[in-house]
Amino acid sequence: MSLSVNTPVIETERLVLRAPKLSDFEPFLAFMQSDRARFVRRAEIDRDTGWRAFAHVAGMWMLRGYGSFIFSARDDDHPLGMAGPWHPITWPEREIGWALWAPEAEGNGLAFEAARAARDFARETLGWDAAVSYIDPQNARSIALAERLGAVLDPAAQTPGGEPCLTYRHPMTEARD
Repeated sequence: MSLSVNTPVIETERLVLRAPKLSDFEPFLAFMQSDRARFVRRAEIDRDTGWRAFAHVAGMWMLRGYGSFIFSARDDDHPLGMAGPWHPITWPEREIGWALWAPEAEGNGLAFEAARAARDFARETLGWDAAVSYIDPQNARSIALAERLGAVLDPAAQTPGGEPCLTYRHPMTEARD
């Protein structure tokens, strides 16, 4: 059962980006409780807090009309991660966010493919003319991905919360390559 009936499905060369489903919760929780999520969460989380975080992901679609897509390989519905337009109410700007949940999916461009599709969706479908990615200064993989997407560091940008954060500004007016 899908948690959002209005979430579009996007297919790329290798991926399907879709709405969060209840069956995605366990892989999400496993990611959030792993060291892989150290740049995504501020503290260790238990099952209850993980559920609330997952509900936040799903609820963004209902409240904003957009949010993170769960992405999987085209031939397998097992979630590999999430990517999408993101804008909590307290954040200064709209974001293109991503997280690769599955370690076996690293190093083959899947996060790039998903993030680019999500950014294209924000630009082409939502009409966004500006978007950033907020990245922990120690998250070298996400910094490299943002730069591969053509995003440029904006040291003057306002950041959310009190945590150290770099803001990468995406090119939103360029046609997709």
